[in-house]
Amino acid sequence: MNEKIRCKWAEGQFDDYIRYHDEEWGVPVHDDQTHFEFLILEGAQAGLSWSTILKRREGYRQSFANFDPEKVAKFDEEKIQTLLQFEGIIRNKLKVRSAVTNAQKFLEIQNEFGSFDPYIWQFVDGEPIVNYWKSLEDVPATTKESDALSKDLKKRGFKFTGSTIMYAHMQACGLVNDHTVDCFRFKELLGFF
Repeated sequence: MNEKIRCKWAEGQFDDYIRYHDEEWGVPVHDDQTHFEFLILEGAQAGLSWSTILKRREGYRQSFANFDPEKVAKFDEEKIQTLLQFEGIIRNKLKVRSAVTNAQKFLEIQNEFGSFDPYIWQFVDGEPIVNYWKSLEDVPATTKESDALSKDLKKRGFKFTGSTIMYAHMQACGLVNDHTVDCFRFKELLGFF
């Protein structure tokens, strides 16, 4: 049997987690709604495991208007209180409120740049950074690019956008290829560039 070699973090996980690794993680994203989705999900992950968030992804999709930033930006206190009662998401007041704030700030970036996409991709000069990590231990938690992105987002008023969270966003949305070199996705994703 010729089993695919994956990044170590994806081994022995549940089906949706493996599918996320195999089909989504590291694929270059140029869709604003997907970027917004990952801003919400990565912010919700702070202090938790990705599997915890991935299992609630559908709950987030339902709760946060299918990740439509225009709709989320209009959430009022009553809607926030309703969300805090919903077990399908992480019911953390700061994280839920940050999603609304971040939606408002996201719209400001769209107005300034025409789209969130050129804004975020400028931090990697418009091209994915390809790393050649041999093991999971080689992969950093932050980089100078994630530091710069985090600093700029915070300056603009975003919440839950520290450098570690933003590096996870960059990995998820393909601004960097951090699949280890032995992973079958590493070479597949080189074809996207």
